[in-house]
Amino acid sequence: MEAVNYSSLRNNLKGYMDRVTNDFETIIVTRKNEQNVVMISAEEYNNLMESVHLLGNGVNRAMLEKSKKQLVEGFVVNNKLFEVD
Repeated sequence: MEAVNYSSLRNNLKGYMDRVTNDFETIIVTRKNEQNVVMISAEEYNNLMESVHLLGNGVNRAMLEKSKKQLVEGFVVNNKLFEVD
């Protein structure tokens, strides 16, 4: 995560955007006398929104926690996959 002021971002916008999208870098844009802004890639944003959706529902969250506990405790089954023509 990197913090950069608005002027530097404006002068080097393409480079910062490339770092955000190519390197999954999070950029905090600091603004004088204003609230800061965070720049993330659309892919990272979509991943965050999916997590919020999945964990925001109590039933989904409980199912995921149960599944995680089963995995950690070794209660898993490996099945061989067969190809179908």
